[in-house]
Amino acid sequence: MSFIDSAMEAIERTEASLHSLIADALKAKAYGEIATIAAMAQSLAAINSGRPREGKRATASDLGIQVAVVVGGGNFWRGAQASQFGMDRATADYAGMLATVISGLALQDAIEHAGGDVRTQTAIPIQSVAEPYIRRRAMRHLEKGRVVIFAGGTGNPFFTTDTAAALRAVEIEADVLLIAKNRVDGVYDADPRKVPHARRFSSLSYMDAISRRLEVMDTTALTLCMENKLPIVVFDVASPNGIVEAARGDGIGTSVGEAESVLA
Repeated sequence: MSFIDSAMEAIERTEASLHSLIADALKAKAYGEIATIAAMAQSLAAINSGRPREGKRATASDLGIQVAVVVGGGNFWRGAQASQFGMDRATADYAGMLATVISGLALQDAIEHAGGDVRTQTAIPIQSVAEPYIRRRAMRHLEKGRVVIFAGGTGNPFFTTDTAAALRAVEIEADVLLIAKNRVDGVYDADPRKVPHARRFSSLSYMDAISRRLEVMDTTALTLCMENKLPIVVFDVASPNGIVEAARGDGIGTSVGEAESVLA
């Protein structure tokens, strides 16, 4: 068998193994994110512009809140999964970064339709659709009351969106990192979807989260937050007004920081 024949056979095997992964991304799973994006946009616009939502008024001037968002792309593509099917890991991760840009543009449009002022910045330059990530420019947008969306991860393969969120939060000197989970209202001592009697933490220390391998975020991101004393709040993104309540510090979800761990 010639080298070309071998290469073509390898390509065919890779295409076959990636087929189901790509198909899943193109099915309802991807489009099912639209409702979540729309709800998130309404909350972000409420904080940003002071528009009332569900009878509550939340304004940037009242709350003193500046909002930046790091978006993932797992609804379209997961680099780690693709690499398991034989795709080069770095290439798979770059594809994942592009997926986050798609998510970022969708969220940007939804926020604008909800009345918010928003800018999107990407870690990999795609200047036709978004600004490149520039720290000082991002902070200036925040000072002007704009929501800033960070897409493209860190711009480097082998790093997760969790790490991108922690990195950007530290860079822009954020007061808190809010982690919006899907159908989970905080951090539990066991998986609540598998263990009926799992208990939620009202507060959780960085060290307990790392040593017990609780699903807050990956270890690299969590360590970065711990080293920079950046508090984390984990909450359910589908909770009515959840983003506003988490931003206000209303005790929603689980607070992760230097305080001792306490079960709710």
